[in-house]
Amino acid sequence: MQKASTKALFDYWNALRGSRSAPDRRDIDPTRIRAALANTFILELNETNEFDFRLAGSHLCSAYARELKGRSFTRLWHERDRDAIDTLVRAVTEDHAVALVTFQGTTAVHTRLSVETILLPLRHNGSTQFRLLGAMTAIDEPYWFGVQPVLEQRITGLRLIWPDDVSLSDMARDMATPVPAEDLVFATGSGPVPAPMSATVFGRSARRYAHLAVIDGGRR
Repeated sequence: MQKASTKALFDYWNALRGSRSAPDRRDIDPTRIRAALANTFILELNETNEFDFRLAGSHLCSAYARELKGRSFTRLWHERDRDAIDTLVRAVTEDHAVALVTFQGTTAVHTRLSVETILLPLRHNGSTQFRLLGAMTAIDEPYWFGVQPVLEQRITGLRLIWPDDVSLSDMARDMATPVPAEDLVFATGSGPVPAPMSATVFGRSARRYAHLAVIDGGRR
């Protein structure tokens, strides 16, 4: 992982869940993640099956120059990337994967910001369908941060990690390596997202979620 706040939140989540696929929302103690708190958020599913910010840290709000609580997480993304984000979210909420996404945010005056985002499954009332824990952190914070809000964001890389399927060393290597843009493979079609299927993309093993093929990395 590139940012300390991302790693701090992941380490806390991983320790908290123990042998479970995800910790319970009531288990989260904000005082244990002080170093990451300003970048941390919690999402909740709304009535239109999109995710909104239930909580959002102050540093995260600064990137958009507005309060994010109650605003849509789904609609922050460029229209062309929303299907991919929806697929990633389903992998987190349904399959209990960890998603690491990098994106480039663009302002009204075309300045750019690179951001690292992590999405982690979170149990609420016994289900992982309705809440997500995450963090967003600028990789290189520019001088204009907090003054020029991000208005558009496009995915530049991603990883999906199944923590119980890999060793800690392999997982760390996976999450530290961004995926090139050409590794995002799309196909036409619509409908419900099926269970992941094995696939081969560019000669490498992958898991296919509908239109999105996720390249497995760091495995032996």
